[in-house]
Amino acid sequence: MATETSVVNTTGTASGEFLTFTLGAEEYGMDILKVQEIRGYDAVTAIANTPPFIKGVINLRGIIVPIVDLRIKFNLGKVDYDQFTVVIILNLGTRVVGVVVDSVSDVLTLTPEQIKAAPSLSTSLDTRYIMGLGTIDQRMLILVDIEKLMGSKDMELMDTVAA
Repeated sequence: MATETSVVNTTGTASGEFLTFTLGAEEYGMDILKVQEIRGYDAVTAIANTPPFIKGVINLRGIIVPIVDLRIKFNLGKVDYDQFTVVIILNLGTRVVGVVVDSVSDVLTLTPEQIKAAPSLSTSLDTRYIMGLGTIDQRMLILVDIEKLMGSKDMELMDTVAA
């Protein structure tokens, strides 16, 4: 049964519907309610003096949208753009932001029992942006709190890019 909202259970992990996507060899998930649309990767207008993970901006129906490449942000190696590369347009409060991912898989509904707490390991992804690890069948998903990630200190530059 699909839920319409994300719910936080007693252990602090979320449950609900997640859009799954890949970055390199790993599969990730984000709250589907944050997703506005999914688009193919197009050329962006580069902005001078921005961090490498901010690819630039696009004009999306009159709205200037900053585009962040999550593979660069997470230090996941060489970035190749191909026919599977997509931009997920996110609605984060008052901001519209695009994130570049290698591909989008599907939408999965996870119960609280399928979500485990994030391990406290040293990884290329800062664990404070990880809501937990989701397991479904033989798959493991890294569940990213995309709003917390995009609202982080180094991402505050995006407000000035979009201004």
